[in-house]
Amino acid sequence: MVHLPPLPGSPRFAASSTIAQIRDAALRDADALVNGGVDAMMVENFGDVPFFPGTVPAHTVAAMTVIAAAIRGAFPDHPLGINVLRNDGRSALAVAAAVGASYIRVNVLCGARVADQGLIQGIAHDLLRDRATLGPGAAGVRIFADVDVKHSAPLAPTSIESEVDDVLKRGLADALIVSGSGTGKATDAQHLARVKAAAGAAPVYVGSGATEQTIPLYLPHCDGLIIGTAFKENGDRRNPVDPARVRRMMAVVRGD
Repeated sequence: MVHLPPLPGSPRFAASSTIAQIRDAALRDADALVNGGVDAMMVENFGDVPFFPGTVPAHTVAAMTVIAAAIRGAFPDHPLGINVLRNDGRSALAVAAAVGASYIRVNVLCGARVADQGLIQGIAHDLLRDRATLGPGAAGVRIFADVDVKHSAPLAPTSIESEVDDVLKRGLADALIVSGSGTGKATDAQHLARVKAAAGAAPVYVGSGATEQTIPLYLPHCDGLIIGTAFKENGDRRNPVDPARVRRMMAVVRGD
């Protein structure tokens, strides 16, 4: 994860900051990740709390496009993903298509969830039509969709198998993400195993809680790991990426 600091217009944005400074900080984190051996990256407007439940302002999209383009240009051999929090997959797709990113993350692709932003509703019906309309630049952008997404609760009880079935077959997701209850919180390995069993051939990724200790528990049940907090200095998500931590964790992933 390349966690962006607060962008212009968000409550915690520092008036003394510039897009150039934010871009340079993101490039430093990206460089640390690449040198540490990661296979891919994802840019996220992590610092923009409180998040919009749906469409973000145009200035957020513009800032993320500038930053993502810089990362893509600096590291063209590493696949790049885009996540526009809390659930603006349509803007994420637009950014991805513009900069040549490979995938996006969508927290709520199907159904509805209750979150700190209120009620968040699925966007598959619009997102998939956008991907068809935007042409070659968007056609290859894969949709990574969460199931039982963190920082939220379902409106009514349902099995994880039913949610997996809906997200893949009715939401047309290309891959699934399984997380713990919040950012950096451990993903339940048994829950992950149920998702993997229900997903068939679809890739499944761990979305939170990957550490040197938990990675061996997750790897038998997933196709990859999305790591943010554990890569940061002292394991604090507010800090820059620590290349040494990245190298250690990637060695665990690869069984070195």
